[in-house]
Amino acid sequence: MSSDRQQQQTRVRGKNLPKNSRLAKTHYDLLGLHPAAEAVEIRRSYRRLSKKYHPDTTELAPSVATAKFQRLNEAYAVLSRPEKRSLYDLKIGYSRLNVIQAPQGWERENSKIPQSNHAYLDPTDRPLSSGEVFVLVLLGCTFVGCLVLVMGIAYLKGEGL
Repeated sequence: MSSDRQQQQTRVRGKNLPKNSRLAKTHYDLLGLHPAAEAVEIRRSYRRLSKKYHPDTTELAPSVATAKFQRLNEAYAVLSRPEKRSLYDLKIGYSRLNVIQAPQGWERENSKIPQSNHAYLDPTDRPLSSGEVFVLVLLGCTFVGCLVLVMGIAYLKGEGL
């Protein structure tokens, strides 16, 4: 391989990388995930890797740690938002329509990410949406209205409380 080609491969966005560094092909590769990964798996992998590569907590050289941490943040910014993730999946040629489950070679038991049945760490982790708050307020008002109606009818019939 010619030296010009080697220099081109070790340069990314104008920055020189060490010769032994390996570039991940996709955001999923960078996070060590399969494209069918759930939101909680993406989040946990990002947290684990951000602790490993954060410039303040790693043993790596500051320039290498900063580059890796920035790429990690870019990957998480795309994969953590459903709209951006869908566009990215189309860009890399991955279609969720044809995938029902992860391939057999990809086993969750071998990954360091605990299994979960839902996309959030626990039920209290997810904030209520504005629609859910509206429904709860509407149900509360309906309940109070029913109580007032029952007490009013009981008072008018003379049965008193």
